[in-house]
Amino acid sequence: MNSYSNSQKFWLVSLRLLVGWHFLYEGLVKVLNPKWTSLGYLMDSQGWFASLFHSMAGNAGVLDTINFLNAWGLVLVGLSLIVGCMVRTGCAGGILLLLLYYLSHPPFIGSENLYMLPREGAYLWIDRNVTEIAALAVLYVFPTSHVFGLDGYISRFLKNKLSKPH
Repeated sequence: MNSYSNSQKFWLVSLRLLVGWHFLYEGLVKVLNPKWTSLGYLMDSQGWFASLFHSMAGNAGVLDTINFLNAWGLVLVGLSLIVGCMVRTGCAGGILLLLLYYLSHPPFIGSENLYMLPREGAYLWIDRNVTEIAALAVLYVFPTSHVFGLDGYISRFLKNKLSKPH
């Protein structure tokens, strides 16, 4: 990251913080609402894997597990990106969550008429999930947490600790 200008570093770190905030907020809304469930979202699935998502929603134990993993996964991805700790793991987890959302509700031609839940707009193949997947992929390959984040602090601390004679 040393070969990048300060403005490039600033915007990469800003992207990480903004995406992190989005994940964290989405997760906290779910965690703090005891009535939140993914049931409606899963039952509204119209994608190739709709029957899989519907069957997951139809099993109470599986649904409880999905609710827990989804809400806390969003929180952990958001925290990872915001504090800059284990960012690659956070990016991979975020990409997995977004890929599942995309597969559940793919934005194909005419899909805006298929779903019961409101959508933010009319999309053709590329929606906010795909856009955010691309953003997370950029963050995965550019280790901004070493510029500004706990990963960089921990790395420098360990490097100094290991380089000192005992």
